[in-house]
Amino acid sequence: MTIMNDETREFVAMHRNEDVRELALKAKRVEGLDLPLALDQIAGWQIARKKLPQWASCEGIVYPPHISVEQCSSQFTAQYKSEIAQTLLAPAATVRARVSDSAESVMQTAKSAFQLSDSPESDTQEMKMGAWMSDSPESDTLVARSSMVDLTGGFGVDFSYLARGFSQATYVERQRHLCDLAEHNMAALGLDQARIVCGDGVEYLRQMGPVDFIYLDPARRDEHGSRTYAIEDCTPNVLELRDLLLAKSQYTLVKLSPMLDWRKAVADFDGAVREVHIVATGNECKELLLVLGQQVHEEPSAPRVFCVNDNQRIDYDSAAYTQGLRIGGKPLPEAKNYLYEPNASIMKAGCFDLVEERFGVTQVGPSSHLFVSATPVADFPGRGFAIEAIGGMNKKDIKRLLNGTKQANIAVRNFPLTAPQLRKKLKLADGGPVYLFGTTMQGCDHVLLRTSKI
Repeated sequence: MTIMNDETREFVAMHRNEDVRELALKAKRVEGLDLPLALDQIAGWQIARKKLPQWASCEGIVYPPHISVEQCSSQFTAQYKSEIAQTLLAPAATVRARVSDSAESVMQTAKSAFQLSDSPESDTQEMKMGAWMSDSPESDTLVARSSMVDLTGGFGVDFSYLARGFSQATYVERQRHLCDLAEHNMAALGLDQARIVCGDGVEYLRQMGPVDFIYLDPARRDEHGSRTYAIEDCTPNVLELRDLLLAKSQYTLVKLSPMLDWRKAVADFDGAVREVHIVATGNECKELLLVLGQQVHEEPSAPRVFCVNDNQRIDYDSAAYTQGLRIGGKPLPEAKNYLYEPNASIMKAGCFDLVEERFGVTQVGPSSHLFVSATPVADFPGRGFAIEAIGGMNKKDIKRLLNGTKQANIAVRNFPLTAPQLRKKLKLADGGPVYLFGTTMQGCDHVLLRTSKI
């Protein structure tokens, strides 16, 4: 299968560090050059260089139009999904005899019901990037005789990382052009165990045999292209597929909008959620991942929650921390020397009582979501600051707090003013070494905390 001819490939290699908009205007029309495709490749590679560095380092990858690359998973989030899959399946790796049969049934179903790509080049292509597997220890060896299906293949980034941990990996996608890209790219990445199925994921699910692991990333846009968030408004509606997914796989990983309330999402799946993963990178929540699986015990159990922000990771039993708010009250320490702000994943989880208990800090106020301590806290999952001064909103306190300061980084938590309003009131420029927090402390006192970053 040829997706890009030699003239186009040479043009991309020559110009891939240049501005795409300028290229579109000044590029000379050369016979055989597919300029729109070339511009897509240059734009895609430039995004992948930061978002998917392993893909960008692999010769032969072909990128889809710009918006698909912008919306696809990052390398970090895709690798994390692979970690989830391998951790879930590792304990049962030695009792997986049935999987060889189920993997075969997946192949037979695909061949009979859909157009399955079985081209020789996908079996013979060797890996062209030596670093492709080096960053992921769990990918050095495949889980013996195990099978997975990605029912919403898309561009294939998540699939490419998940597939490395399985001896049989099936990608299902309705759009033929994405299937063609996936067939080409999986071969370029050396994923010989990957099989590409062009067809409807829900129909494939109904016909396939059991597998170890299923992955779904429902489309979060309606027929008019508007963004949707609710599970039932996405395509496919995973809530309707709940029982079928539980019957066809040991575990199912569902990617949902980070805008969703994870507690409601768990309730909507009515006892099927085993784990909740709130994934952030760069302190920005990117994904809400739910692991579905059969109930082990007769009594429904609350899922375990995993909060991830780059290398900051904590997990806890959600049954023990249902509301995330302190009940009864823990008095503030007399010496308030350090201020801590949880990362985005913990903010999303709402496990503030857990943070207080596990790290020995105290919540500033019931709804402020900031913490103070008398002594520094190692490995706090968020940002830490040394408190230089605390004061109220009266003129005398403000003058003492600012002490001639002309600029500061301003943030507010549970405060009557927004950050821009507070900045305007204090007449401060943005930036500099001072970090100023406006918040409400126990007793409903509005305060300003002048701090410096640790």
